[in-house]
Amino acid sequence: MPRKTSGNGTTSRGKKTAASAEPTGMRVVSEVRKNLKPFSLEEEIRVRAYEIYLERKGSPGSEREDWLNAEREVVARYQACTA
Repeated sequence: MPRKTSGNGTTSRGKKTAASAEPTGMRVVSEVRKNLKPFSLEEEIRVRAYEIYLERKGSPGSEREDWLNAEREVVARYQACTA
């Protein structure tokens, strides 16, 4: 026997009907977007440059080289993902 629905799209037991429910794909996309952080290429390069600095045991004098190496790595990684 079919259940009666109220004007708000729910059944008499309070469950949403299929016609009024949000599509599953839309719900997943909106949940994923809530967890995304804004993309910052500069921030990723900065973090990688610091990691390279730590790998060198923190010896001074190569900050520019660390940055350039980090920049090459990060940009190459993103180009590989988009290719």
